[in-house]
Amino acid sequence: MDAVTKGALEAEKPIGGIKIEKEAGEWTASKVHPYLPPQNYHTCRFFSARKHGLVDAVVRNNVSDKTAVIALPGGIGTLDEMFEILALVQLKRIGSVLPVPFIVMNYDSFYSKLFEFIESCEDLGTVYKGEVSALWKVCNRNSEALTYLAEFYELPYGSTKSESELRETTCG
Repeated sequence: MDAVTKGALEAEKPIGGIKIEKEAGEWTASKVHPYLPPQNYHTCRFFSARKHGLVDAVVRNNVSDKTAVIALPGGIGTLDEMFEILALVQLKRIGSVLPVPFIVMNYDSFYSKLFEFIESCEDLGTVYKGEVSALWKVCNRNSEALTYLAEFYELPYGSTKSESELRETTCG
C-alpha cells in the first residue's frame, strides 16, 4: 500500500487509511505511513466497520470521481474484504449507477489457487460459469492494472507514466 499512498500524495489526491485496532494479535499503532498525517487515519475495532468505510470510499458519486477497488496479496482480512465487495458488486450495491473497477493483483500467482477454487465451484454448479470473472479484472503486473484503469476511465494514454517509468513491484 506504500506505493499507492505515495502515488496519491504525489498526484495531490485525497488519501486516508482505515485501520483495524488489533491485527493478527498485534496492536497496530506503529503500522502507519510516516509521511501521512495521523488525522488521515481512522481506526476501527471491527472489520465490518472497516468494510463500510472502504465501500463508502469507493462508491462514485459523480462521473468525475475515479475510484477503484484494488486487492493486493493478503490474508484472511483481505479475502473477507474482497468477497464482501465482490458480493456488493454482484448485487449492484456498488457500481449500479456509476461502475467501479475491481482489480485483483495476482503477483507471482498469489491468487491462482483461489481462482482454481472458484473454477471448481463453477464445475459444481454453485457459481455460474464466468460469474466471478465478469466482476473483476485480474492483473499480474502494475502496468496491466494502469492500462486497464486508463481504458476503463477513457483516459488519454499520455496521462499515465510510461511502462519504462513504472516500478514493477512484486510481493516478496
